[in-house]
Amino acid sequence: MWTNVQFAYPSLLWFLLALLPAIAWYGWKGKRQQAQLKISSLDGFAQKPSFWIRLYPLLFVLRLVALAALVVAFSRPQTVDVSTRTKTNKGIDIVMAIDVSSSMLAQDLKPNRLTALKNVASDFISQRPSDRIGLVIYAGESYTKTPITSDKRIVQNALNEIRFDGLINDGTAIGMGLATAVNRLKDSRAKSKVIILLTDGVNNSGFIDPNIAAELAVEFQIKTYTIGLGSNGNARAPIGVLPNGKFQYGMTKVEIDETLLKTIAETTGGLYFRATDNSSLAAIYDEINKLEKTEIEEFKYYNYEEKYRFWVLLALGLLSLEWLMKNTIYKSFI
Repeated sequence: MWTNVQFAYPSLLWFLLALLPAIAWYGWKGKRQQAQLKISSLDGFAQKPSFWIRLYPLLFVLRLVALAALVVAFSRPQTVDVSTRTKTNKGIDIVMAIDVSSSMLAQDLKPNRLTALKNVASDFISQRPSDRIGLVIYAGESYTKTPITSDKRIVQNALNEIRFDGLINDGTAIGMGLATAVNRLKDSRAKSKVIILLTDGVNNSGFIDPNIAAELAVEFQIKTYTIGLGSNGNARAPIGVLPNGKFQYGMTKVEIDETLLKTIAETTGGLYFRATDNSSLAAIYDEINKLEKTEIEEFKYYNYEEKYRFWVLLALGLLSLEWLMKNTIYKSFI
């Protein structure tokens, strides 16, 4: 009942100190408040005071506690229930365009590039609760895995399902991946529209020039962050398929068209990043997360429940008890 209680006028509690002089006064002159009989000898009254006489100071205690209760009541003790509602003032629509070519199975990131990306991207999605996010995947061609949606559960499930399964032609069609992402965002009414384009290779497939796709992004005011994924030098990656259908791995040269990725980023007002290992990839997504902030307005609602009634009733009860005792049991003593 009294947990998390606060006072609307806590300064009034200083009046409790005014009760201390009253206590001191009563201790000094309290006994003189009763009528005294002066005689030459008290031998005829040699008996112990009765129970009610000993209890007489209770009248003062009742009045003192009643005054203290009134001071507490005037200070308005109350509990506060705070509810919060948030409103997004500047929503961001984000499309993550992810390269799913066979080279994304290279093992220079652990356990491989694609799995490392999915882990980092999953954390990024969970940190954007107020934004809509979509997924585009591409290799030799591209398609929309998930249109932009505010349902993060759908996006997370779609991200977990991404794998190289041979359903689309192998290769790296950067232009088509970017164009498909632009197509998902071009009709968006969000205040800010962003593409995060990730690849580990060079544009060698598709029929859309990446620079043309970048110009489309500019036309629809879509900012593009590009990420080149892969270590420097050589990496253990798929080089063929074994008779049992599994990939044969070998050392291959890491080739990323950084010039193209930088051009796309600069043209659209974004930035280019290079991720050479798991930690740098995570740092890149953290940086993008900081750069693209969603403006959120928070509303707090306060529900006050007054607790002064108990103290008022307590004071009235104690004063009534004092009056009753004073005019019945102790009437003859006053």
